[in-house]
Amino acid sequence: MFAGPIGFSPHCRQCDLDYGQFNVGDGPAAFLTLIVGAVMVGLALSVELKFHPPLWVHMLLWTPLTVAAVVGSLRVAKGALLTLEYRNKAREGRIVKEKRS
Repeated sequence: MFAGPIGFSPHCRQCDLDYGQFNVGDGPAAFLTLIVGAVMVGLALSVELKFHPPLWVHMLLWTPLTVAAVVGSLRVAKGALLTLEYRNKAREGRIVKEKRS
């Protein structure tokens, strides 16, 4: 399904489904950034209140952990969104004009 870390292949290797017809967009990245960010802030606050480490430890710990969590879960989120679009036959909306007699 994926050609790189987060980019889709042009088509499925098994069934030759064209992935270009689906528009996953940046929705998964935005939601994952917010969700993972909230979890990481909660974890950082709990570590701060329990251990009181210096600021550089927080930066060294939480920055790569947040990036890894977002990029790692981005494949799952994009794949799930593409699967939902395919299963629900989601397409771009079209305005239908009524015919007047």
